[in-house]
Amino acid sequence: MDHEKVNILLVDDQPAKLLAYEVILKDLDENLVIASSGREALEVLLKTEIAVILVDVCMPELDGFELAAMIREHPRFQKTAMIFISAIQVSDIDRLRGYEMGAVDYVPVPVVPEVLRAKIKVFAELYRKTRELERLNRELEDRVRARTAELENSTAKLRESEQRRSMAIAAGKMGSWDWDWISGDWMWDEGQYRIFGVSPDSFAVNPANVQALLHPDDVEQLRKAIAEFNKGTRAYETEFRIIRPDGEVRWCVGTAAATVDDSSRVVRVSGVTVDITERKRAEERQNLLAREVDHRAKNALALAQSIVRLTRADEVKAYVNAVEGRINALARVHTILSLSSWQGAELSRLIDEELAPYSLGGQIVLAGPEVQLLPTTAQTLALALHELFTNSAKYGALSTRSGRLAIRWQVENQLLTLSWEESGGPLVMTPKSRGFGTRSLLASVESQLGGQAQFDWRAEGLLCRLEVPLTRKTSAASPSGKFEDASSAELQRASG
Repeated sequence: MDHEKVNILLVDDQPAKLLAYEVILKDLDENLVIASSGREALEVLLKTEIAVILVDVCMPELDGFELAAMIREHPRFQKTAMIFISAIQVSDIDRLRGYEMGAVDYVPVPVVPEVLRAKIKVFAELYRKTRELERLNRELEDRVRARTAELENSTAKLRESEQRRSMAIAAGKMGSWDWDWISGDWMWDEGQYRIFGVSPDSFAVNPANVQALLHPDDVEQLRKAIAEFNKGTRAYETEFRIIRPDGEVRWCVGTAAATVDDSSRVVRVSGVTVDITERKRAEERQNLLAREVDHRAKNALALAQSIVRLTRADEVKAYVNAVEGRINALARVHTILSLSSWQGAELSRLIDEELAPYSLGGQIVLAGPEVQLLPTTAQTLALALHELFTNSAKYGALSTRSGRLAIRWQVENQLLTLSWEESGGPLVMTPKSRGFGTRSLLASVESQLGGQAQFDWRAEGLLCRLEVPLTRKTSAASPSGKFEDASSAELQRASG
């Protein structure tokens, strides 16, 4: 039998009767589910979709009437078909009570197999048809909802499109026009006059006057559009420039569509003009910014490459720490410059970023005015400060709690003078040779910034004096891309 099987629940406390029901109903080819008590039947109902319930009226603990009442209390089973089987003679009052409990039929004992099968088959088929109808209704509702949503979406898009068009015209960025191809008459709306910077009171719309407002290099676009329509083109779009009567050049994009007669001859051309000057300017700024970002990225990568290649250490861990420290210093100044859109960086901010890990209970004193550094100066000076802080933390004043560090700076005639004075730390000995950090500091300050770096290895603490011009244009600022070679060569000399 080609149908989807349904579940039929057989409820009786006597196994022999359950077996008899199974034998009688086997030919229906449905799923027979067995429950030997009312409570077991309730558990089955909560887990399984049941089409028909065949229940014995007389059962211990929970009889058929009580089970039916409990089933009907659940919203999910209020329409489930229940057939009572009674082995005792029932009166009309008993039948009425059964129907009130939700029974759809009574079957007396002894059971006539053909009658029971016929009754079960009817309700099983009714359940199947009901489910099919519910499925079809759901599908229909889904289609109706989808169609309604589609219509609402289309309406919303049309409304939104009209609102955008109205807002664009109101803002003076869009205009529409119409050209009678046969008579040569033109019609412009207010937005079109506004884009071209002319007044409807004094400007006569005709091909000659319109062409006079086009940029000389874009006049050919108009001729090409006319030729395309004569060849059978029905729509055309192009970008062009106009020169307003006051001399201002504006960028526009024009879209045109042709209307033809029965013989496919063009009779009218209508179109929309959009002022895209601001977009064009934004694109130019974006292209310039992209080139600038590319240039600065190459500069930063060149510095990182030099740091990695030229850092020296006796063991891997020391090498990794040294490289990470210098790269992090470069990253910190890059963040500061990014926040200012690469306009520059405050010297005090650079110092704050570098001293953050070492600021211990007033050990460090800062004094100096606000100084705005050029991006390239900030990058180089940040690496120099990093080397000073690192050396001090390893061997100088910041290596002990008794140490003190004073950083003072001043500006005079565009020359930044920064003094680094350590005291209270370990006894200082003049080094026999300069390490990479000191040599790279000297190379970066003197070669890249055109300044001077002086070191005084006093016994009570290092005294360093940096002099940095604030206006010198270094090789790093040049858009020629020569920074990489210059910086690498200078650091190479420092490591040699």
